[in-house]
Amino acid sequence: MQPIPLRTTVIGSYPFPGWLEFAVKNLNEFGNADKEEMIEDAVIAAIHDQVTAGLDVITDGEQTRLDFNLSFYGYLKGIKENTDDLRKWGPAAHDQRGKNTIVDTITAPDGLGVVREFKRLQRLAPTGPTLKASVPGPYTLSGRLLPNAKYKDRYAITEALLPFIKKELEDLVVAGCKEITVDEPSMSCYAYKEDTKRFVDIFNRTVGSIYGKCRISTHLCFGNFKGRPVGFRSIAPMLPDFLDLKIDEVHVEMANREFSEVELLKEFAQKMDVAVGIIDVKNYYIETVEDVVARIKKCLPYVPAEKLAIAPDCGLSQTARWASRQKLVNMVLGAKKVRESL
Repeated sequence: MQPIPLRTTVIGSYPFPGWLEFAVKNLNEFGNADKEEMIEDAVIAAIHDQVTAGLDVITDGEQTRLDFNLSFYGYLKGIKENTDDLRKWGPAAHDQRGKNTIVDTITAPDGLGVVREFKRLQRLAPTGPTLKASVPGPYTLSGRLLPNAKYKDRYAITEALLPFIKKELEDLVVAGCKEITVDEPSMSCYAYKEDTKRFVDIFNRTVGSIYGKCRISTHLCFGNFKGRPVGFRSIAPMLPDFLDLKIDEVHVEMANREFSEVELLKEFAQKMDVAVGIIDVKNYYIETVEDVVARIKKCLPYVPAEKLAIAPDCGLSQTARWASRQKLVNMVLGAKKVRESL
């Protein structure tokens, strides 16, 4: 069970500062030392905004990841970027994201980079907040890799990636990480049409060696590329199988769905802590403290306060920094207000 009731947390990502977005598009103008300095400054900025908001749990804002999945592909050998099939114009959608062709056996000889990210966070963060790392799960990470003769479908690619992610999780625990989110939004997006028992087996084999050694959560949402969902937005297809996930906490998108199916949170709460998306990251309406209080109270009939965590629906990377900052401030103030009234 979580250490305090109505603990305030985040999923993982935080918006890049504008200057980092500019630098990413002009990397040839910078040396390696410049790049490292920029990354460190961006992480400091993300930490500052989260600590100032008063969050109980913070991350490094995933400031080194240019894309949720695609940045990890830079650590994989045996793949090659394929842009031929992309739709390049018109409204932004998931079919404009990069794909990769598998040209050889997939390997990750130097890991996935998350341990280095976490050690940077340890060095830069103040004492007080819990430090969390986030890692995409193997099914989600497989999503932009194209099957071939050796890896015949997405599940075969998933099985190839699973050992690399498992090793990264083990190394994070050795590095002192006490809390890890394994992001599997693809599982929640496709639960309505795929074998959910198979999803659970994949997830549990991924985290099995660290289960009980740190606090494990998973993030289930319905997509957030350019602020747009991609999957069938319902919790019902995940149940009851997802109750067998080896996790301490589940993150569930609620605010963007107007708290549809909130009653189903009760089933999750019988098995695990529940971090509810109280803040809508796809909307530029800034939730007031009173909004946050009212939304938390919607959840309390189904999740007791000692098992309920308060979070944004999804990562904040697709939301402007000014909005993200104010949304987090009001989220924390609202959670404190309800906590004090308990």
